[in-house]
Amino acid sequence: MSKKILVISTGPRKGGNSDLLADEFIRGAQDAENSVEKVTLYDKSISFCKGCLSCLNTCRCVIHDDADTIAQKMLTADVLVFATPVYYYGMCGQMKTMLDRANPLYSSNYRFREIYLLATAAESSEHTVDGTVTGLQGWIDCFEHARLAGTVFGGGVTAVGEIKGHPALKTAYAMGAEIR
Repeated sequence: MSKKILVISTGPRKGGNSDLLADEFIRGAQDAENSVEKVTLYDKSISFCKGCLSCLNTCRCVIHDDADTIAQKMLTADVLVFATPVYYYGMCGQMKTMLDRANPLYSSNYRFREIYLLATAAESSEHTVDGTVTGLQGWIDCFEHARLAGTVFGGGVTAVGEIKGHPALKTAYAMGAEIR
């Protein structure tokens, strides 16, 4: 049975390395006959959360920008995929802001169960991604029916497109292709 997958590419650069990693995951997921939608944040208007918590009662954010629309897409997806560059050993600010703005989902009847992380960084150490995984896991822990289903890390890439030929691309494709 086909799954509805939402890929959120959070990097600030169009065609950046994490964006290309997301594209390979998508290709694998589509080859496995899943329905995939990709949302990029580099071209979106997303304000910071105000911390008003109105969303816990309404399941909608009081700020009507692109984050509100994306959160509603997250609500109905079976699978969520976040692609991010790693900056200072953590997720990029755009991803963190989107996770904060997804607060309306906490009190909703969300559909997602599996969450994947795709990350790239200039640093190549396998531990470079640890802070990003911890940050995302903290968000996932607030959703009792969801779990971190997989992580792909492509390290040692800086310039746009430098990930081409990196083994992480094959890993991302295979991970996407395994979703059923």
